Amino acid sequence: MNVLGEGKVDLIDYMGTDLTVVNSARVSFNKESKWTIDVEAEKRLKETECHFTPDMINKLEEKDEKLIRYLAKHKHWTPFSHPQITLRVKAPVSIRTQLFKHKVGLTENEVSRRYVKDDPTFYIPHWRTQPLGGAKQGSEDFMKDKKKVEFYDEQMNNLCRYSFDLYRELIDNGIAPEQARFCLPQAMFTEWYWTGSLAAFARVCSLRLDEHAQWEVRQYAKAIDSLIQPLFPVSWKYLCDGKENE
Repeated sequence: MNVLGEGKVDLIDYMGTDLTVVNSARVSFNKESKWTIDVEAEKRLKETECHFTPDMINKLEEKDEKLIRYLAKHKHWTPFSHPQITLRVKAPVSIRTQLFKHKVGLTENEVSRRYVKDDPTFYIPHWRTQPLGGAKQGSEDFMKDKKKVEFYDEQMNNLCRYSFDLYRELIDNGIAPEQARFCLPQAMFTEWYWTGSLAAFARVCSLRLDEHAQWEVRQYAKAIDSLIQPLFPVSWKYLCDGKENE
């Protein structure tokens, strides 16, 4: 899934389902739930005469959905920590830094420019104005002065091109990649594998989808949200939408 032009968020793997959450809670009472069949979904799929798998017609019983809602409402996080998701993310360095602040339940392995000499790519921002009222962080709105936007785009492109040229010159003249990388700006895209629990990624999205989060970070949170929601529709609904728990 493309984000910010050159960026991306791709689903690599996942483990577990909404039923995993239910049964990791029910084991406390030595009980276990089973899937029930979504009769309407089964009927629609049979009418299309297409091949379908059991997971396409499975659904939770009402009591199990109520349990998930209860767990989320009362912040019983451990059942949501059993399902795991692995993503591959490509983002500007400055955005990676913000996302890496989320540590609990998450593990990352990043491309290392100690070893990689590939030509880097860069993000040219959609320029925004400073916030009103003297706020120390955030932004107000996208800049509407086209001449200024074009000027800053040109300057940013020049900076990235100069950084890249210097980086390549250093490499070509025998400077170690682990030092040559110091000249590359925060606008450079980097990539990493990101594995975490359902609870951990729900925390990421709950915070980073907020309107106070940086716009670029929100675009990544939206991508993560759109990838995980279909995998765990019931759990995600109650973890990430507070209104559902009221």
